[in-house]
Amino acid sequence: MKITWKTIAPLAIWLAIYLVPVPAGLNLNQWRYFAIFAAVIAGLILESMPVGAVGLIGLTVAGVMGYVEPDPNKSLRWMLGGFSESTVWLIVGAFVFSIGYRKSGLGRRLALMLVRALGRRTIGLGYAVAFSDLVLAPATPSNTARSGGTIYPIASNIPRIYGSEPGPTAGLIGTYVMWTAFATTAVTSSLFLTALAPNAAALSIAKKIVNVDIGWSQWFFGFAPLGILLLLLVPLLSYIVCRPEVKESPEIVTWSAGEIAAMGPPSRSEWIMAALVLLAMFLWICGSNPTISLPLLGANFINPTMVVFVVISLMLVTGVIDFDDIVAEKSAWEVFFYFTSLLTLSSGLNEIGFIKWVAEGYAKPLASVSPLMGMILLVSFFFWIHYFFSSITSHTAAVLPVVLAVGTSIPGLSVPTLMLLCVYSLGLMGVISPYATGPAPMYFGSGYIGKRDFWKFGLIFGVIYFAGLLLIVLPWLRFIGF
Repeated sequence: MKITWKTIAPLAIWLAIYLVPVPAGLNLNQWRYFAIFAAVIAGLILESMPVGAVGLIGLTVAGVMGYVEPDPNKSLRWMLGGFSESTVWLIVGAFVFSIGYRKSGLGRRLALMLVRALGRRTIGLGYAVAFSDLVLAPATPSNTARSGGTIYPIASNIPRIYGSEPGPTAGLIGTYVMWTAFATTAVTSSLFLTALAPNAAALSIAKKIVNVDIGWSQWFFGFAPLGILLLLLVPLLSYIVCRPEVKESPEIVTWSAGEIAAMGPPSRSEWIMAALVLLAMFLWICGSNPTISLPLLGANFINPTMVVFVVISLMLVTGVIDFDDIVAEKSAWEVFFYFTSLLTLSSGLNEIGFIKWVAEGYAKPLASVSPLMGMILLVSFFFWIHYFFSSITSHTAAVLPVVLAVGTSIPGLSVPTLMLLCVYSLGLMGVISPYATGPAPMYFGSGYIGKRDFWKFGLIFGVIYFAGLLLIVLPWLRFIGF
């Protein structure tokens, strides 16, 4: 490997933090663990080496040094814990779904149909992708299943029709289509209570701590002014930020119609793949709701990740894909190592008490500020600290109780409004980094969005989404009486 400044910079960051005196309230292990985490994030941003390698090296150093678990055997178990996380396997499964779409030809057929209907202008494809996610969101409580397992395989076939492949030609149209798909799922995840699993968990925490509870329609009504506006603007904003080289292509509509005709009627593999996708959607929608019985499965509940294993097994049995196809899917395994490492490292920050230290240190001075300023600062903290997390669920569990507790100590602050602004931000914050939410590693590893562009786009859209919370949702909640 060639040594460059990008290789040295993460090490310099690690050393600088390592040598700084330990801040009050932390011990040596906690501070040195943070130094490792900061170096890994720097390595990811600068692309010092393959992202999977960066995460794995950081995880190994933290494990060997015993920063989280001093006992070597427990430290090893901690290191390997992320490899059994259901979210990680859900992401890998979504990649395998993509194989099925691609190999059966169903993905190309669906992409051609979208292009034929809306492909005359590039921005039309953006809206097609965005509204596809919107249709699925209310009944799919996993954005990884929705965006990664259903939208991504179709969206990734669209750019190829225009000659836009991962890498040098991604900018033709691929970057735009893929970023629009990813940025949209962040919005739909916040628009509906049932579009993201941590939403319900956040409400449960809020009810226990501050005795505030809202239903599905109240959730939607409170976020709708911003959510609907963003759904209309995201394809346009993505168009401005990503600057696709292909603006319109009338001839591609005629060509796509001819390609669909040339494909002939759907093949056996396409029909099977379509049936399996519908089965997956049914199980994701019904199986994720414990109140709906699934007697044929002998259970009342089926985890979204288990759905993936069921469908992959059926894909193998029916011959839609071969096991060799799974083994050869390099991008899936790169993301597997990258996201597993980041998930474990970020959870380690919480386990060792670093996040609690940051939260309490930030929160204590707020007790004397005005209610409005306290609200803004607490929501800002809750949103942007997500750079330290690779799981929205763990973020919710670790930070929401602290923020709500501090909010109750500020005289005149509306705790219900604070709670809603925080829980509404859960989906939106998924856009800020390549590890912020389940689908992020898939789009990050697709090759269509440059690694540095992903961070840049994430910051731009994060700022826009966050500004919307404060400038639109906050006044709206006050207007309707929260």
